Amino acid sequence: MKIFFDCRYVKTDGSHDGIARYSERLVASLGAGHDVTMLINDERQLAVLPDLPWKRISSPTSPLEILVAREVNKLKPDVVFSPMQTMGSFGRRYPLVLTLHDLIYYRHRTPPRSMPTWLRLLWRIYHLAWWPQRLLLNGADAVVTVSETTKGLMEEHRLTRRPIEVVYNAADGATVGAGTGTRTRPDGGVLVYMGAFIGYKNVEALVRAAARLPGYELHLLSRVSDADRRRLTALAPDARLVFHNGVTDEEYAEILSRATALLTASLDEGFGIPVIEAMRAGTPAVVSDIPIFREIGGDAAIYVDPHDDASIVDGIRSLEDPDAWKTRSVAGVTQASKFSWTASAEVLNALLERVATRPH
Repeated sequence: MKIFFDCRYVKTDGSHDGIARYSERLVASLGAGHDVTMLINDERQLAVLPDLPWKRISSPTSPLEILVAREVNKLKPDVVFSPMQTMGSFGRRYPLVLTLHDLIYYRHRTPPRSMPTWLRLLWRIYHLAWWPQRLLLNGADAVVTVSETTKGLMEEHRLTRRPIEVVYNAADGATVGAGTGTRTRPDGGVLVYMGAFIGYKNVEALVRAAARLPGYELHLLSRVSDADRRRLTALAPDARLVFHNGVTDEEYAEILSRATALLTASLDEGFGIPVIEAMRAGTPAVVSDIPIFREIGGDAAIYVDPHDDASIVDGIRSLEDPDAWKTRSVAGVTQASKFSWTASAEVLNALLERVATRPH
């Protein structure tokens, strides 16, 4: 079975969002045991992708994306998988599996800043109604999502007639370390946030909480604009904030290894890879009490009200007891072990085989 994997959402600037990480790790695991060809649109993407066969096609943000099947048809794939739902399917002559990560932008309609202006406008219009999503998803033979939480929402809103398969995200061992051995509570009061600086991520709540925690530093690891840096600094002048403006995988692992906790006050998520990465490293996670975090954090995470700064402070303070910290650390490693890229790749491969062999 010749699997073609759409890798066009991989970043070339060294940054990682959830879809890029999902693409990189899943294609590597799938390609380790199966016949996989990567679809790219920029040869710089190969620097962060595994050593697998590849073909170059047009950019996913091109206005011609609706016709991309014309390019892919010429490659004669047995099945195509895309880690997004927006891959064009018009005129395709191959089985296709698309991915919907979440429904966040129906509730928070600010599009990713990396998009061209014309695409940002289209993005907002697209999320004003359900029918465009249904049109895209029903253009595939099957649909993947990354959690039971999102699958339930898709079914609730009747977003597709196609079968839905959950292919979980996971933590990357190369990123966060092996997660073995028993850790003790580190000194230094290092708190970690890994994620974007957009509205629904609710980073402001973490900054305000940090201002009420003398002796703690909040390390914000992702790339940040000058405007966001100034805004967050002014929001809570008493908070000890450390802006890293992006970190390497090695730096990320080192910071997690000396962190008291990873924090997120997000109001919505499709999954939450940093939560699993932290727990796999033995770093407790203090997270919003929302369904997706309950799904992936189990009994290991500490749940707080993202709308209540005092609740976030209390969650962090609960880890000041060394025994409580150690208990959460051990529980986190156990919980994170339930998610692996190898297992997810095998679930995906089984789905692709069913789709590829189904009469069309």
